[in-house]
Amino acid sequence: MTITNTEPAFRCLSLGAGVQSSLLLILAAQGHLPKIEYALFSDTGWEPRSVYAHLDRLEREVAAPAGIKVFRVSSGNIRRDALDPDHRFASMPLFIKNPDGGDGMTRRQCTGEYKIKPLKAKVRELLGYPYPARIPAGVFVEQWIGISRDEFHRAKDADVRYMRNRFPLLDLDLTREDCLRLLAENGFPDTPKSSCLGCPFHSDRQWRQIRDQSPEEWADVVSFDAAIRAGSARANATGSPLLGSAYLHRSRLPLDQAPIDRLSRAERRGQQLDLLPLADADEDDEPGGCSPWACRGDAA
Repeated sequence: MTITNTEPAFRCLSLGAGVQSSLLLILAAQGHLPKIEYALFSDTGWEPRSVYAHLDRLEREVAAPAGIKVFRVSSGNIRRDALDPDHRFASMPLFIKNPDGGDGMTRRQCTGEYKIKPLKAKVRELLGYPYPARIPAGVFVEQWIGISRDEFHRAKDADVRYMRNRFPLLDLDLTREDCLRLLAENGFPDTPKSSCLGCPFHSDRQWRQIRDQSPEEWADVVSFDAAIRAGSARANATGSPLLGSAYLHRSRLPLDQAPIDRLSRAERRGQQLDLLPLADADEDDEPGGCSPWACRGDAA
């Protein structure tokens, strides 16, 4: 007879350092949720400076006093790897203008390679069964993922037996707006959205914020956008050039020429402005951050 454990070996938080996961860390540290042992931040190497600064503060002021160990795990630097002809690159979901004038997108492999892979490796290590060791049946961890009620459709089961996903914000029936309010009440009113600096799924508002608030990072993403016009350096070096032109912005224009000053309908409602051009329909709702386990591209 096989005996299956009903209790996890430990509880850990997938900490993207965005709105929802930051609140989960705070609630756990304050004792409003069960104790978690670890918080795992999967670093693509190209996160906004604001995210790294926020993560430092969370670790210093929230996690450490509560005895929660924060681990920063990584599979490499997504920006550097994309431009390295000697490195196999897990492609980003770039917008493509095909030679015939049609539109397309490259495959999205970055989430699996730069977010999920290092998280799984760390969980295995903490369990004491690093790859390729076999994890015994019934041994599992409870992994918390920050998905709020307004994004319930992004909640998914884990794809491995040794990880069981839990979504405490759904249990608490909290929306993203609830999370923002609670973060402000706890001294974190400026919690950033978590996603790669050059994520193609940025909204126009996010692109504007980078351009207007962080000129150095804007220059960085504009430079990267130009550098990937012909696809990844590895593909070109191995004789598999992109058939078409690649862009970070959905308009399929160079980023510094893209129409990012268009306001979404939500922004118009909030600011009561009628003077600036309106964004496309897919900009109506401002997307949240990018969870390793629920990339916003899954709904695209």
